[in-house]
Amino acid sequence: MSRRLLLAATLAGFAAGAGCVRNLATGERQFSLISESQEISMGREYDPQVAATMGVYADAELQRYVQDLGARLAATSERPQLPWTFRVVDDPVVNAFALPGGFIYVTRGILAHFNSEAELAAVLGHEIGHVTARHSATQLSRQQLAQVGLAVGSIVSPEFERVSGVAGAALGVLFLKHGRDDERQADDLGLRYMRRGGFAVREMPDVFTMLERVSAAQSGGRSPEWLATPPNPENRRARIEQQIAALPPDSLGRIVNRDAYLRLIDGMVFGVNPREGFFRESEFLHPDLRFRLRFPDGWKTQNRKQAVAAASGAGDAMLEVTLAEQATAEAAAQTFFGRPGIAGGSPSRAPINGLRAVRAAFAARTDRGELRGAAAFVEHGGRVYRLLALAPAARWSAYQAAAERTMSSFAELTDRAALDVQPWRLDVIAVERRVSLATLARERPSPVPVETLALVNQLAPDATLAAGDRIKWVVGRPLP
Repeated sequence: MSRRLLLAATLAGFAAGAGCVRNLATGERQFSLISESQEISMGREYDPQVAATMGVYADAELQRYVQDLGARLAATSERPQLPWTFRVVDDPVVNAFALPGGFIYVTRGILAHFNSEAELAAVLGHEIGHVTARHSATQLSRQQLAQVGLAVGSIVSPEFERVSGVAGAALGVLFLKHGRDDERQADDLGLRYMRRGGFAVREMPDVFTMLERVSAAQSGGRSPEWLATPPNPENRRARIEQQIAALPPDSLGRIVNRDAYLRLIDGMVFGVNPREGFFRESEFLHPDLRFRLRFPDGWKTQNRKQAVAAASGAGDAMLEVTLAEQATAEAAAQTFFGRPGIAGGSPSRAPINGLRAVRAAFAARTDRGELRGAAAFVEHGGRVYRLLALAPAARWSAYQAAAERTMSSFAELTDRAALDVQPWRLDVIAVERRVSLATLARERPSPVPVETLALVNQLAPDATLAAGDRIKWVVGRPLP
C-alpha cells in the first residue's frame, strides 16, 4: 500500500509540474501528458477510422465548402498551425464532434437543421474551441494517468466485440463526454471565433433553440450528442444571449449567408439512407447488396457502415452480419475458426436458401469467461458474408434457436419495391403566396409529418409563410 501511495504522489507531482502548461485560448494552466505532435498523430490515426465507421458524405462541393469555412474560422484561433480538417459524415443524427489535433466533423443530420452559414459557423467555432482548449487531450491525459482505457460505444459488451473482431458503433474517443465547464468554454470560444470571422453572432442562440427542439422531438430516440452533457441548450442559449447583449454593436458581425447555404444543401439526403439497408420491423433489407434476413423479435437493432447487429433485451447475446475479407466461404471459415482462443465444431456445408455456405458452432475464451455461439459464412453477389451469434456459455442455450433461425433467414432480396427504394432528400422551394405551413404540407405531400418540416426549418408547425420565403421540404416516397 505504501508503494501505491508513493506512486500516486509521484504522479500527482508530475501533474503539477511538467504536465501543466498555459493554454493560449483559455489563459488557464492546463494538465496534459499529450504533446501537440501527439494530438495531431492521434487525429490522423482516428480520422480514417471515423470515415470507415460513419462514412463521408458523397458531395464534393459540400465537403469543400465546410472545409473552407472551417479553415477560415480556425485561422482566427490561437492554434492556426494545426492541420485543420473538416468533414461532413454520412449520419442522419444531429451531431458534431472533434478529435484532438484539429479534426472536426459535422453530420449531414445537423446540416439539414441549419438555416444559414452563420449557424454552421457557430457549431464549427464551438468544436474548434474544444480543440484549442485541448479538452479531449486533457481528458485522455487524465485517463492515461488513471490507467483507464477508452470505452467503445456498443449495444453489446466489449467481450463480444473482441471475439467478433469488429469495432463498435464509433471510436471510443468520440464518446469522451465534455463536462459542463468544457461546454461553456467551447461556447465562449465559438462566439469569439464567430466575431473574428465577421459572422452575425445573433444567429448562435438559434442553434441552441434548434437543439432543444430536436431533443424534445426525439425523446426516446437518438438525441443530439450536443445534449448529452449539461448545461442544457436552454441554459446555453441564455448565457450566449447575455454575452451578445453586452457586446459593442459594431462587433456583432454581419455575415449570415442564408440563401447561399440553402443552395448548398438543396438535394442533400435526409434521414436514414435506405440504400444502405433499413429495418422493416425485425426484418433487415439491404437494396444495394441485395440481401435480407430476419432478426429475433424484440432485439435491439443497429445498422452501421461496416455491420448490422442486434442485441438481446438483456444485452447478453448478440447477432452481427459483416463482410468477410476472404474470397470464399470456406476460406473465411478457416480464418475465423483458426483465431486464437476459438474452438470450432464440425462444420456444415449445407446451402442457406440456395447460397453456398459454411457454418459451425464454436466456443471462445475471454477474460471474463467462456462464450458460445455459431458462425455462418455465406457467398452472395461476389461477396462473403459472416453471420455471427454469441452469448455467455451459460446463456447460449436460451438464444441458440433464435440465432439459428436468423442465420437460416439470410437470402437474396428480390422484393422489387425494396430494391428500388430511394432516400428522402431536401428540396429547397420558394413559397409562391402567403400560406400556413400546415396548408402547404397538405398541398405538397411529404413523407414526413408537418412537425418534422417545421423542425428542419426552425418554424412552429402553425407558422405562416410569406410569398418568396425559401424553405426546406423533405421529398421522397415512404419506405415499402
